[in-house]
Amino acid sequence: EVQLVESGGDLVQPGGSLRLSCAASGFTFLDYIMTWARQAPGKGLEWVSAISRDGGSTNYPKSVKGRFTVSRDNAKNTLYLQMNDLKSEGPAEYYCVRVGLGASFDYWGQGTQVTVSS
Repeated sequence: EVQLVESGGDLVQPGGSLRLSCAASGFTFLDYIMTWARQAPGKGLEWVSAISRDGGSTNYPKSVKGRFTVSRDNAKNTLYLQMNDLKSEGPAEYYCVRVGLGASFDYWGQGTQVTVSS
């Protein structure tokens, strides 16, 4: 059974940093591109990062580029998202997502909440 379990969400002040983790199990982690996405209450889903199978290539939207860093440890089957200089954007749920066949987002974690507020 494929499982993605996020952790590390918290309340943080604007300008602060946070690192999220996603523990993967039930599949061969290094065979898949992985992404992070977030969703604020009442808003649409926003993709915030993607990382290649070997971790050598990453991508970010303009909204987080230069502030967020995605990484992975294939030996530990774990995906990370380092977030720096967080903006006061209210609460958002951050999801770890596997990219499956045909570039589909086929498995999602349960999410971890990040709130940036003073």
